[in-house]
Amino acid sequence: MELPKALLEPPWAAREPAGTPAGEEPVIVAGLEPPDGRAVRWAPGEREEWAATRAYRAWADGEWEEAAEQFRDGRMGYAPVQAAFLAGAPEHLARPLLAGWQPKVTWDFAHSLRPVVARFETDAWDVAFRLAKQNPYGTGPVLMPFLSADVARLVADWLYRLKSAQDLAAAWLGRHGLDAVPHLVPDALGKRVGPRRNAAKALRAVKGDVAEAARVHGDEAAAAVAALLAAAPPAAARAEPPYKPPPLPAWLDLGALPAPPLKGGGELPPEALRTLLLAMTVPDSRGIDVAPVLDGAAEVCEPESLTAFSWALFEAWEAARFPGRSGFVLSMLGRFGDEETARRLTPHIKKWPGQPGGHGRAVHGLGVLVEIGGDTALTQLDSIARKSKYKGLKAEAQRRLAFAAKKRGLTPDQLADRLVPAFGLDAGGTLVLDYGPRRFTVGFDEQLKPTIADGNGTVRKSLPKPGAKDDPGLAPAAHQRFAELKKELRAVASVQVARLESAMVMGREWTAAEFGEYVVGHPLMRHLARRLVWLSGDRAFRVAEDLTFADLNDDAVDLPESAAVQIAHPLELGNTLDAWSEMFGDYEILQPFPQLGRPVHTLAEGEGAGGRLARFEGLTVPTGRLLGLTRTGWSRGAPQDNGIEHWMSWTLVPDVAVVLDLSPGIAVGYTDLNPEQTIEHVWIGKSAGGYAPSRVIEDGFADLDPVFVSELLTDLTSLAG
Repeated sequence: MELPKALLEPPWAAREPAGTPAGEEPVIVAGLEPPDGRAVRWAPGEREEWAATRAYRAWADGEWEEAAEQFRDGRMGYAPVQAAFLAGAPEHLARPLLAGWQPKVTWDFAHSLRPVVARFETDAWDVAFRLAKQNPYGTGPVLMPFLSADVARLVADWLYRLKSAQDLAAAWLGRHGLDAVPHLVPDALGKRVGPRRNAAKALRAVKGDVAEAARVHGDEAAAAVAALLAAAPPAAARAEPPYKPPPLPAWLDLGALPAPPLKGGGELPPEALRTLLLAMTVPDSRGIDVAPVLDGAAEVCEPESLTAFSWALFEAWEAARFPGRSGFVLSMLGRFGDEETARRLTPHIKKWPGQPGGHGRAVHGLGVLVEIGGDTALTQLDSIARKSKYKGLKAEAQRRLAFAAKKRGLTPDQLADRLVPAFGLDAGGTLVLDYGPRRFTVGFDEQLKPTIADGNGTVRKSLPKPGAKDDPGLAPAAHQRFAELKKELRAVASVQVARLESAMVMGREWTAAEFGEYVVGHPLMRHLARRLVWLSGDRAFRVAEDLTFADLNDDAVDLPESAAVQIAHPLELGNTLDAWSEMFGDYEILQPFPQLGRPVHTLAEGEGAGGRLARFEGLTVPTGRLLGLTRTGWSRGAPQDNGIEHWMSWTLVPDVAVVLDLSPGIAVGYTDLNPEQTIEHVWIGKSAGGYAPSRVIEDGFADLDPVFVSELLTDLTSLAG
């Protein structure tokens, strides 16, 4: 079988300098200059949202001068702490230090920079631009509100050559639209090949009358832009300068891996396979289009063979104990992986941060899940975002999940609704296992653990193994299907139960249509929905066996299209709580999490005045018990000196957090170092951080939703054992 040219003559082997293909000579309009100045264009509410970004740490009013001195003399060496200082310090201290700020970071820094940009706008431009240029994917989002010639040129470059930043570049062009055109036109009609190529592609991505927007540079420029847009995009020029990829690592023995079979027979030759792997090592910054290599391999190899090869490559890397400079292995999984790849990779991602050098590998793994895409991969990403015990990985997974949701026009919760797998269940939410002469029906209990009933409806403890009288083809397949279902459910069930409990606590609402499609109408989620009491307006109801809705008197409840539905918290059921509990007891309905029997607490008269809960202050508790709060929405604080976390917090609503100040504090990575913690202060403020009277919202507890108060007091009461 003839192989594609790109596998035989890789694009980085080009000898000719980049040029313009014949017949595609550009139109040059000399002397054009982009507009001067820098503009900041905020979306509605965006600046306020950025300004409210939780800082890495906080200082009390009397601590700013000392902190400024630490910033000046270099003792405040950690860039996120410096950013937190600049975002919160008094103007006369922060602004002079911002002017000379040169943070040295190699990681994603957008989170730390957002409040600095929101506060100082164009005065933070230079540092934001420099860091975004160094790390487009992780820090580039801070340039979203900026509009200038230098930003437009950088974004156009990202759009053309950086796959990882193309979505960001498209979003920037979508935001600034025709306002960006005057900044792009001088490059698009200029002599320099690279900027001209980039700007031309960017102009093609702008919606509206681009040629008219270009008229600020004159009629000749407008006509040239119109001609540019009317012409077909030029073919990609060959790489300049020639690039020689580094050799494949010593741990990799290609001969020991199964070569992907070709569709016409035979195997992908070793040199072509080497070219494929080398293509994965070419950095985006080289501007080399390796897509023909990847697409060519996919075209000639048997379906799924590259998936199998990529996983075998990963296993070889694992056997070598994951040596560095081998990111191409994960890139192969991202390009050729499938749903099963996502399932198999996720356990590795979850444990990597606990290994030396594993955090970066884990973050790359998150990128693999995003690149594989599809509901299964995003479900795995969602599980990491909700349950990872590593704060950095969890936050990164949440960020990537939020980005994936935003691309679909959804919130993260709405995306999570759509990611719940159906597992091949039938319209009744069950699965029939056919053994031939025998059949078994799979149902689910309150924890989504599978149950088995035989043909007579008798519940069995387990699914029997196929017997001699069973169909030799159907029975083993059905038994294997059940084993796979149990395995797949383990990764989903606890997440869905926790997700609904969190929805109850946070008061999340579904529209009537969403409730009907993704909760009651979902063959798996309906098993949980039927075990809860729901609320629409002031009317509580349950989901009956036939999936209709009934109130406490078993009268039918109809949900209008405009209805909003939420899971009822016991506080919201008022004096009907006991009656609902009795009904569920009579019907023997077990709940997936404590709802009707949930503890309910209220503040005592005058308690919480001054923004503190004194009855819990001075309490000494095991560190492990405190860490258990992370399962109910609490977050560990930012590490301070010597890697000690001195607080835990629960952000209830934007700009409101309850904080526990701890002594001696939790040691990062060594939680057993201080086995007990004393809660020194319990207070409510606008953001988490070290306790200071000036940071307390004095009437904060009085203004909290009663459900939040009850849940907060439940958590704090549990600490006392």
